[in-house]
Amino acid sequence: MAAPTGSTSFKVEGKSAIVTGAGSGINYCFAKLLLSRNCNVLIADLGLRPEAQKLVDEFDGKSGKPRAIFVKTNVTIWNELENMFAQADKEFGGADIVTPGAGIFEPHWYQAHGQNPTPSETFANPFALLICRTNFWVPPGDPKSRDSPHGDKETGIGHYSIFDLNVTHPIRTSQLAISRWLNPPKDSKVGKASPTNPKRLVHISSIAGQTPGFPFPLYIASKHAISGFVRSLGPLDDSLGIRVNGVAPGVIKTPLWTDHPEKMLLFDESQDVWVTPEEVAEQMLRCCEDNEIDGGYILEVLKGQYRKVDWQNSPGPDGVGATVSNRAEITKEVFDWLATPGWGVVQK
Repeated sequence: MAAPTGSTSFKVEGKSAIVTGAGSGINYCFAKLLLSRNCNVLIADLGLRPEAQKLVDEFDGKSGKPRAIFVKTNVTIWNELENMFAQADKEFGGADIVTPGAGIFEPHWYQAHGQNPTPSETFANPFALLICRTNFWVPPGDPKSRDSPHGDKETGIGHYSIFDLNVTHPIRTSQLAISRWLNPPKDSKVGKASPTNPKRLVHISSIAGQTPGFPFPLYIASKHAISGFVRSLGPLDDSLGIRVNGVAPGVIKTPLWTDHPEKMLLFDESQDVWVTPEEVAEQMLRCCEDNEIDGGYILEVLKGQYRKVDWQNSPGPDGVGATVSNRAEITKEVFDWLATPGWGVVQK
């Protein structure tokens, strides 16, 4: 695939980036990789795991190192998304790379067992109080569901919390990034986007955006949405120099899995294989720098292999790190829930 006509090669060295969700997992590894390539990083998250805090402490801008800064951000609140861009302007003169990477899975462990996260779990994963109560099979109206069956108290407008984080946040972040790149502040160091001054948006989809998944339909739907969104913004590359790409990882050993006992039940250590978050981060860097990748490209990342996933006539994920062996056990549990009398009935 040829590089877009008139495009300029892009290197992360000397640039600045905003990465949401970089307090842990894939996004932490991407932030770490960018810093190792002399790229400043603003980490926007609710909290930092110890390894991310160490990264912020190490990359303090001294001795010629790039800078890592942490801006506490609830990415479901639009004012806080605007603030992270304002902080990037203040600290770095803007951002050339934006990755709206924060996301959650559709867990059911706490609902199924009538529990809430412990303080240590909440510390380790600040999204725990949010994620433990948004699941298709625990619908609005169930006492364990975070989502109200009646919508917002003032407007009545309803929504699912998982979509606020997995879909609305990356879409709104993309709008804010594009707006800043087309209308940079007067003191911006990144300048106005153009084919000769390119910018990068890198999203996190999933192989869940290519496949069905009965136990987790909200998560599946959210990743299908992100893949479609990325592909739809492809024309920005040639015309404005704003390249929008996404990675579609396989089964990754990150807190998105390890913090959820019910999800770990899917994985059979004797035959299933993890893809590492470092492998995904390397391909995210490739989305930024590789001239063979153009706008709208979805890059599937499995164990030791990657490929472009086209929007039509593309085979499903096939390779090491693409499957889990114990899906039937979770499916059975969902049917057990559905057998409960009054499932989904809103209590008056």
